[in-house]
Amino acid sequence: MQQSFLAAQTTAFNAWISGYIDQGTSYLKLKQINEDLTAQNKALMSELYGKDKSANPQFRRITDTIGGGQIYTFVDADIVNNSITRKDNYFTIDRGKRHGVFPKMGVIAPNGIAGIVVNTTNNYALVQSILSVNKIKINAALKNSGYFGTLTWRGDNSRTMHLADIPKYVPLKVGDTVVTDGKSSIFPQGKMIGRVAGYEVDSKTGYWDISVELNQKMGNLQKVFVVRNLKKLELKQIQDTLDAAIKND
Repeated sequence: MQQSFLAAQTTAFNAWISGYIDQGTSYLKLKQINEDLTAQNKALMSELYGKDKSANPQFRRITDTIGGGQIYTFVDADIVNNSITRKDNYFTIDRGKRHGVFPKMGVIAPNGIAGIVVNTTNNYALVQSILSVNKIKINAALKNSGYFGTLTWRGDNSRTMHLADIPKYVPLKVGDTVVTDGKSSIFPQGKMIGRVAGYEVDSKTGYWDISVELNQKMGNLQKVFVVRNLKKLELKQIQDTLDAAIKND
């Protein structure tokens, strides 16, 4: 009887040890997989954006083939501080004039858009967050149909913005992708913004009032990229000629 009891205990102990070893091995494998993915992501970011904290950061040229060959450059930045609870929100980044960052440059995040630079010092920049009721409007489009409108924030939810000016005959469904439309000089075309969370006809305008759930959670921003449009000055010059022509009519 005692031998049977000891045998049963030994078997149970061995099974426990075996399970522990399996779990430990799985943990080590998962840890290794995570480390590999982190290393791969770091390498890809370095290749795409020139991410190198040991060197002076520089803008990296990226060709936007969707936007008819328009050229943009990007520089990476870290968030110094951030707000999402005010009527008009801002965040600060650790890049400034000496890194080539100036007002009216767009700022994108890994999973969406983030804001527009409004002021800079040599080493820092103040960015107007897309979560601003009065001071920011984004040109945005429905990816499937290509129809574009104006994206704004109403101050009620840090995860949701509203897309207006889309005609009510345009077909919609929850889950449709909303992207930057490339019609401004701020953001490249086709950058992910979010997905349609709901919609109804605005009784005042007769157009769709579309709720857009942001793909990027603005409350946990850590890394962003400042965008410089190399053709922005040329675009402004041609638009100025239009403004002058209108005034002379």
